[in-house]
Amino acid sequence: MRAKLLSLGGVAIAGGGALLAGAQPWVSFMLDGTHEVVAVTGHEINAALSPVAIALVAAALALTIAGPVFRRVLGALVALLGAGLIALSVDIVTAPLSAVSGRITEITGIVGGASTSMVVWSQLSVWAWVSIAAGAVAVLLGLVVLVFGGRWAAGGRKYDTTGATAPRSGGTDRISDWDALSDGDDPTEDIR
Repeated sequence: MRAKLLSLGGVAIAGGGALLAGAQPWVSFMLDGTHEVVAVTGHEINAALSPVAIALVAAALALTIAGPVFRRVLGALVALLGAGLIALSVDIVTAPLSAVSGRITEITGIVGGASTSMVVWSQLSVWAWVSIAAGAVAVLLGLVVLVFGGRWAAGGRKYDTTGATAPRSGGTDRISDWDALSDGDDPTEDIR
């Protein structure tokens, strides 16, 4: 039970952490001839970060009610979402100026490599690395769920039907009719 709780919590925290990291400034830069520092968030650089992070949180919620087979499917999905998060973030970390070239073009009106040559100062923040770490945690926990998720105890069967029951002997009253409805039976079935 503890492994299940830690895995589900870890996936939710990884998704929430990636969502939080994407909302923070990832790249800051200053253009030649200006004294203004422009900060660009992870979501502005790559809009796909938000849906991937939200999908991780949704997968964590789905894992709480999933059966053994679907848990393994969700584990594979969580691992793939984590890998996607890493791929989206590494692309920005390896080439931050080309990642914000659209924003530079928007400010300067210059298209192509000439726009990035106008940058006199740039800085990559730690939030991109937080997103990579969240993706790595999601990959690891997705693999844990994939391998061990089938062995976890099943969730409550609160909404499972119990099947048909034999008709009650004797007359019915209002209370037994309500009980029959609660059990999923139609108390008027015998009357027809």
